[in-house]
Amino acid sequence: MTTQKISFYNLAWRWHFYAGLFVAPFMVLLALTGIIYLFKPQLDPLMYGDLLKVQSAEHALSADEQLQRAKAAYPQGTITKYLPPADATSSAQFVMHNEGREVTVFIDPYRGTVLGQQDAKYNLQAIARALHGELMIGTVGDRLVELAAGWGVMLVVSGLYLWWPRSKSSAGVLWPRFSARGRVLWRDMHAVAGFWGAAFLLVMLLSGMTWTGFWGKQYAELWNRFPAAMWNNVPQSDQQARALNTASQQTVPWAMENTPMPMSGDHAEHMNHGALHAGPAAPTVRLQQVVDLANARKVEPGYSITFPTTAEGVFTVAVFANDPRNDATLHVDQYTGKVLADVRWEHYNAVARATEAGVMLHEGKMFGVVNQIIVLLICLMILLSAVSGLVIWWKRRPAGGLGVPPLRHDLPKWKTAMVIMLCLALLFPLVGVSLVVIGVLDRLVLSRYFWQSTSGS
Repeated sequence: MTTQKISFYNLAWRWHFYAGLFVAPFMVLLALTGIIYLFKPQLDPLMYGDLLKVQSAEHALSADEQLQRAKAAYPQGTITKYLPPADATSSAQFVMHNEGREVTVFIDPYRGTVLGQQDAKYNLQAIARALHGELMIGTVGDRLVELAAGWGVMLVVSGLYLWWPRSKSSAGVLWPRFSARGRVLWRDMHAVAGFWGAAFLLVMLLSGMTWTGFWGKQYAELWNRFPAAMWNNVPQSDQQARALNTASQQTVPWAMENTPMPMSGDHAEHMNHGALHAGPAAPTVRLQQVVDLANARKVEPGYSITFPTTAEGVFTVAVFANDPRNDATLHVDQYTGKVLADVRWEHYNAVARATEAGVMLHEGKMFGVVNQIIVLLICLMILLSAVSGLVIWWKRRPAGGLGVPPLRHDLPKWKTAMVIMLCLALLFPLVGVSLVVIGVLDRLVLSRYFWQSTSGS
């Protein structure tokens, strides 16, 4: 008498179905917005060439003269950041709050001409980045993207189990059966794209999650202890460098996000004690001095200078370099010009270095055009896998039903799957909570009220 082999295929399919139904719309959005942001270096000059490019000349205005031109053009604006020209034909940029909006003002560094302004939050690249990071709805959007990324890991794991060859034929496993039609062809494209893109998708999901507000913050606090350069007996404020980054703009590298901001130590000599918290700071260090300091310390071109916003605040010079080995973050006392912290690649620990490299690979910046093409192909595979999965579901979905895959109730507990799900729940707490919610709904609602297909995959 032979013992019938137990198959957990439909159980894996069931959880893959739930994960896919939730994750697919997010994967489509993330892939499309990712492609837009991926080609920012090529798109920006085409779209905003009149703002970004200038005719070079023999002499350039100082940063302070450029600052005065920006203030004269927008007297009601409060300037928060300066981006020096990245090269001889690039404009200078000032980010400011003006009439309730955050705008970027472009200045010809040679002639002092105001070239124009751009809404810092509502331009193509900023919108794509904000959608990619938080769906443009703040904290709730950030948590939804994080949840989708965590479920994406579940999708990959269950998908590989479903893909695992159960016959000797490679057709439909390693390449699609193009001679097939209808749902079979869509199923092959889904499975094959999912298999070849699985490892890349995991890298994209995990590297992207390091920027999320909940999991990313915990990850950073666990692995990215204060860089050695921060421990130099400088008074530190409660504010973290994370405040310098937004959903639409990146100022400091990931490795610096959770480091405390130092304080300008000599402010008491320049204003009375009662005015310390009275409003915006009035730095005595000139902007050109900060530029000269950054150049003297060989900070890679493309850096930004963020202005202090309080009496205790500092100038922050930072470059989020395409090659993270060129990252730099300097905090400068606004009264004395003293460098309070100068943090570079060599100050990052191993996890911070790996994460920074992962982020640059994720954004397609580390190896130039080659990196962009690779990430583009990954995004296209994600799109193909997500869209084909939705088509398969739609084609097999019964009228008036959700089409939840069937489940035998006489199956023993699948210990391997339970261990994997437990690990995912511990690794990604939001996924853990949602697993419990979906499990309860599956048992009490979905299994009872939704028709379950008895057809195969």
